[in-house]
Amino acid sequence: MASTSLGEELSCSICLSLYTEPVTLTCGHSFCRDCIVTVLETQKASGKVYSCPECRAEYPNHPLLEKNRKLTNIVENFMAMQQEKAEVRCTFCVDVPVSAVKTCQQCETSMCDKHLAAHNETVDHVLVEPTSSLISKKCSIHKKLLEYYCFEDSTCLCASCCLDGTHKGHQVELLEEASEKKKEELRDGLKKMAKKRGIDEEKIQSLKDHKRNVQEKAADEKKRVTALLENFRRQLEVHEMEVLNEISRQEEQISQSVSDCIRHLETQGGELSRKMARIEKMCDMTDPIDVLQDPKSDTADQDMEEPSVPDLDDFLIFLALEKSVNQLIYQIKSQTKFSFPEKTDLFLDVDTAAMLVDLCYHFRTATNSETSYYRRDSLERFTKYPQVMSSQSFSSGRHYWEVDVSDDGDWDVGVSYPSIKRKGKESRIGDNKKSWSFRRYEGEHSASHGSQKTSLNPQSPCRRLGIYLEYEAGRLSFFQLGDIISRLHTFTATFTEPLHAAFYVHNEGWVKILR
Repeated sequence: MASTSLGEELSCSICLSLYTEPVTLTCGHSFCRDCIVTVLETQKASGKVYSCPECRAEYPNHPLLEKNRKLTNIVENFMAMQQEKAEVRCTFCVDVPVSAVKTCQQCETSMCDKHLAAHNETVDHVLVEPTSSLISKKCSIHKKLLEYYCFEDSTCLCASCCLDGTHKGHQVELLEEASEKKKEELRDGLKKMAKKRGIDEEKIQSLKDHKRNVQEKAADEKKRVTALLENFRRQLEVHEMEVLNEISRQEEQISQSVSDCIRHLETQGGELSRKMARIEKMCDMTDPIDVLQDPKSDTADQDMEEPSVPDLDDFLIFLALEKSVNQLIYQIKSQTKFSFPEKTDLFLDVDTAAMLVDLCYHFRTATNSETSYYRRDSLERFTKYPQVMSSQSFSSGRHYWEVDVSDDGDWDVGVSYPSIKRKGKESRIGDNKKSWSFRRYEGEHSASHGSQKTSLNPQSPCRRLGIYLEYEAGRLSFFQLGDIISRLHTFTATFTEPLHAAFYVHNEGWVKILR
């Protein structure tokens, strides 16, 4: 009896089963979390005020559901004790205990196969799985069998509850019918969950396959790059030897020339010594006729031949080095599977430059100016914002260019269709569907296109940027260049017009296109 009484106290008044994740309302009544959530959601959907299913205490707002940890522990201990009890026995087999196969709710008796057959011949009662306590099958108020289900309050009722009390006039159905409907809903939900689980499992498998493929590809790439660089190192050594051999050749040739010059000078020195000795002898002569009539006396005034001394030819060494470097670059490109885009040489179009944009350094640098420049009228000129576009456009292929940007001020670096508006608020680069930009504004960086803006946090100040356009692939990528090269952002789009490089400069901001 004590166990039965405790079971009643530990049962939810909504589902009439032992509490599952019990929560307590501020009025003090406890319910299974799922049960009370369902009731509250039903009340909300029907426009009713939130209220406790037991005491009908009302709440102006969704009541706070606090987990009752002590009640949870008590329920778990009670369930453990119940599991230790013996199985349900037949009520009528007194002399020899026999396991029951069914329990009659009306008779409140449990029966074995023999007594069940006799019972079914006389009455048509509701049979359930063997149980030693039918308290969960009875109304906690009227102590009668539960036969109906109230959809408005999501709870099981007896016949008296339907005729009188708080559930009078509510939409109710027989438990079997409501149970079948609930099961149908559960089956539909189960199908959806099974379908979603199947889709999720396929996605998981796909991701696992992708991860494995990436790992295998990375391993292959590491081997390929290692072999490739090893080959380059060998080729670099060959080219190094070629340049060093050229220097050694010049050194040997110059050394030989210097040795020849030394021998020539030594020979000249010997001749000079002999001539000096003869002249000194003539100077000692006393007979003037012998001095004046000496046939070799005039050789003393002849200039001696000055030998030419060569030096290393720096330019010849440079040509050999350049040839080796060019050959190495060609081999690198030919032996790698990557197709390297050539750097694009850009110039700024003065006919698009706003009056407050100063163009200098051969139309490669744009700065914000406080003075308005006088320029001829042009339908292509920006009038609202200090912006400028490149004179070149790209309608196919892959293109790459680099720019230096200021540490201070505001700037945009990006691309734009030629059909972009030239005046009005929507003409700002990156703030419309016809342009894409990487932006620095008030010290913050972002990628902007139309109404979509993505905040970015570069690891270091942006001073040099690389812009890579893949027209057919529909990709525009921005890279931060420095000691560490990192990808800042990539736009994906289907380009439908030619694209021009586009720039915005404001508040001492500037942009410089690099060669």
